[in-house]
Amino acid sequence: MIIQVTVTIMKTKTTTEGWSNQTGAGRRRALGLFAVLLGQFMLVLDATVVNVALPAIQADLGLQEAALTWVSNAYLIAFGGLLLLFGRLGDLFGRRRIFLIGLFGFTAASIACGLAPSPGVLITARFVQGACGAAASSVILAIIATEFPGDAERAKAMSGYMFVSVAGGSLGLLVGGALTQALSWHWIFLINVPIGALGLRLAAGALGDEERPPGKRQLDIAGAILVTAAAMSAIYGLVSAAHAPWHALSVCLPITGSLALLVLFFAVEVTAREPLLPLHVLRIRSLMVTSVVRGCMAMGLYGVFFLASLDMSKTLGFGPLRVGMAFLPQTLVVAALSLGIGARLVRRFGARRVLISGLAIGAVGLMLMANLAVEEAYIPVRMIAHALLGLGFGMSFLPLLTLAMSEVSPGDAGLGSGIINLSLQLSAAVDIAILVTVASQRTRTLIDAGAPVRDATALGYHFAYAVAIASVLVGITLAATLLRPRRALSTLGESPAVIIEG
Repeated sequence: MIIQVTVTIMKTKTTTEGWSNQTGAGRRRALGLFAVLLGQFMLVLDATVVNVALPAIQADLGLQEAALTWVSNAYLIAFGGLLLLFGRLGDLFGRRRIFLIGLFGFTAASIACGLAPSPGVLITARFVQGACGAAASSVILAIIATEFPGDAERAKAMSGYMFVSVAGGSLGLLVGGALTQALSWHWIFLINVPIGALGLRLAAGALGDEERPPGKRQLDIAGAILVTAAAMSAIYGLVSAAHAPWHALSVCLPITGSLALLVLFFAVEVTAREPLLPLHVLRIRSLMVTSVVRGCMAMGLYGVFFLASLDMSKTLGFGPLRVGMAFLPQTLVVAALSLGIGARLVRRFGARRVLISGLAIGAVGLMLMANLAVEEAYIPVRMIAHALLGLGFGMSFLPLLTLAMSEVSPGDAGLGSGIINLSLQLSAAVDIAILVTVASQRTRTLIDAGAPVRDATALGYHFAYAVAIASVLVGITLAATLLRPRRALSTLGESPAVIIEG
């Protein structure tokens, strides 16, 4: 499957070589795009590949259940906590530099994870991996937006980004299962090394140094500390909520502390001469609304990755490899959309219409999942549901990116990219915590009513899908009412009217 992804990215690269009539500049930008897409693929793959290998890691290193969660949590806290900071650092000191530092650090930390002899070393290396992943991820969208300012060019580049971002999660399940089953859990980290090395070599030679703001560049130290602490505290509380009641101190205290730090952060930003987060960015309607819509979509997308994996493991007896293969229809549909279909749909019907249609199709896929029989076979209903989810969320992803960056100035592109990524990370943490809570409560209610544990567990998952449907419907409503047509917004397509209206 890694070969398939590489071929897909290479097709994007080959297509982009024609963007500048085969000139040297066109080839350089194509190689630069290939490099950042390799980096993004590695980051997305790592986000899910570890989940499949957790039982093997626990058995090999003798981890207790509480310590095992930190193999994932350490990464999530560092990654989500540092996205905004690195996004702004990219705007101030160069996105190429931040990307290269992040990719190098992530690759080195992957080696440390793969060779970790003890739980402490593994968890520490995962934290470093998350921090470096935040550095690389925070500037990727900004690099694409600035390297490909033309509408058609950016459409093709964003299509490649869409594929590795959406399909990489399901591929992670497949790759993680295959490597863990055939070799050992160490290889889920070591597989990053050749990918990272190739990405570094290409990026160093192909990505140019972009123009940066003139004059002395100063970092808002107080703002950086406050926003990083707020984000890390919020994510710590949210990942704790997946395993503890919402009223538990391990959940309430971090989230309350995060809100207090956030208030203090905005108080500092109002008076700062060079704020980390210029407040005018928060007044960009397209960026803010799409961040909320993306959060609503994420409940369906990540809910399926998380809950469907458990559902198929427990009710159908699927092993890690079969679970990964079960997501192939979703992956293949997203791959097809990334080859230009998604961009053509946006040019033909407008980003807003395609977004709403995609979310609606995704809701239908979730509806099928919510109405599964307890022992529903994979073929045909589950397979059709995964294909619909790939079609719906694959259609939604590109318009969301297009609309989000449409009003962000080049000088704030790194910060905008960081906000987009942070909204997805926070949403994923919130959504998983909510879905786990409602699924567990529904399961306990059914068991108390006399239902068999196996049936109650499956029906708990199905109830969580129903909650995810409600979230996606909220996203549709927000997109239809708040993303108003604006002729001035054009980042994709042949004319502003074609792209945004509808």
